Amino acid sequence: MRKNSRFVAGILCVIISAFMLAGCGSSSSASTEKKDIVKSEETTTQTTETTTEETAAEEQTEETSTDSEAVTIEEQVLVDQDGIKITATGYETDSIWGDGIKLLIENETDKDVTVGCTALIVNDFMISDLFASNVAAGKKANETMHLMSSELKAAGIDSVGQIEAYFHVYDTNSFENIFDTDCVTIKTSAYENMDTTADDSGTELYNEGGIRIVGKAVDENSFWGTAILLYCENTSGKNVGISVDDMSVNGFMMTPYFSTTVYDGKKSFDDITLMSSELESNGIEAIEEVELKFHIYDVETFSTIADSDPITFSAQ
Repeated sequence: MRKNSRFVAGILCVIISAFMLAGCGSSSSASTEKKDIVKSEETTTQTTETTTEETAAEEQTEETSTDSEAVTIEEQVLVDQDGIKITATGYETDSIWGDGIKLLIENETDKDVTVGCTALIVNDFMISDLFASNVAAGKKANETMHLMSSELKAAGIDSVGQIEAYFHVYDTNSFENIFDTDCVTIKTSAYENMDTTADDSGTELYNEGGIRIVGKAVDENSFWGTAILLYCENTSGKNVGISVDDMSVNGFMMTPYFSTTVYDGKKSFDDITLMSSELESNGIEAIEEVELKFHIYDVETFSTIADSDPITFSAQ
C-alpha cells in the first residue's frame, strides 16, 4: 500500500539520519571490517588483488565525479493520461537528498490522486523509489523525484545520463489503481557520455537462466549490523525478484532482510542485512561461513523461476 508524501518524507528523514549516524560512527577501523566474499577454492591472494582493483576504481570514480559538469534536462511532458499530466521541469542537485528531477503534476480529475513509482532506473541500475505525491482534485503540485546519493554511489554512478521511471497513479482515498505507465525515459545532458559499466568483480554465487549474482563484500560494521553486498544482473527476458531463504551464519539460522527487483536488461547493487541483535544472541562475533539459497520469481505473476541449491561462502 502506498504511503502519502508526508509519511514518505518522514521515512526519508529517518534514512538520511541513519546514513549520517553511520558516517559519523565510521572511521578507519570501519574499512578494516569490510571483507571480501570467497569460496573455498579461492585464495587470499586473489581476494587482495580484487580489493586493490576496487579501491583504484573507487578513487577514479571520485576524481571523475569532482570534474563532472552540472547535469541538465530539457522540459518535457512525461505523462498525459486520464486527466493526469506530469511534466519534468528541471534537474537539481542537493547536498543532502542527492540529485533529482523536478516535476509539475497536474490533476484535472474529480478525484484526489497519489502519484508514485513502481520502478526507478538510472544508467541501467535499479534505484530505490521513495517518491509519492498527493494531488487534490483540480490542483497542481511541484515535487522532486530524488535519486538517493547513497545508491548512486553504490552503483558507481557519478554522472546521471538516463532515468527510466514507471509511474503508478491511484485514488488517494480508496487506494484503487487508476493507471500504471509504461517506461518513461528522461535523457540528461550527460547522456552521450553515460557509463553503464558495472563493477561486477567479486565471487560469482549464481549464474543460471540469465540471472547472475556476485558476492561483493561483507561489512561487519554497517548501521544495522552486518551487510552482505551483492551485485545482480538480469538478462533473462523477464522482470524478476530475488530473495533469500534458509540462511545460516557459522551454522546458526538467521533472518535475512533482503529483497530486490531487477528488470530485464538491468542491474542492481543491494545488501543482505543481518541484525546485530540476532548475531549477538547467537554469539557470532565474526562472519566465518554463510550458507543460503536464492529464490528467484517473476514480479508480474509471482511464479517461481528458480530456487538455487545451497550456496556456501566465507568472508576474508
